[in-house]
Amino acid sequence: MMRNQALFPVVAAVVGVMIAGSAFADVAAAKAAVDAAKAAGIVGEQADGYLGFVASGDGATKAAVAEINAGRAEVYRQAAAKNNVTPEAAGAAAFQSVVRGKLKPGEFYKPAGGGWVRK
Repeated sequence: MMRNQALFPVVAAVVGVMIAGSAFADVAAAKAAVDAAKAAGIVGEQADGYLGFVASGDGATKAAVAEINAGRAEVYRQAAAKNNVTPEAAGAAAFQSVVRGKLKPGEFYKPAGGGWVRK
């Protein structure tokens, strides 16, 4: 557990950079599509640090989710390597320390071992 707590600041910083839009060339468009899908209740945040589908999405939404998730996977791999933890632990730490706190009222999230919950 101590190792995961030490990982929070690193993941928070790296995810912050990713969310700000400097990780990918087309991330702004993907983020806008994902934000719209979150507001519509189609996409939600999962306890593993990745986006998931609450309901069926169209092709553009699926592509946007895939792009954001691919970026997150790379961030989690990098954070995990620096902190001697698994990428899965890095993703879970990012959800707890960064993503969950950024959820807006009405958006969905999926806690570990649970179903979709609306904030």
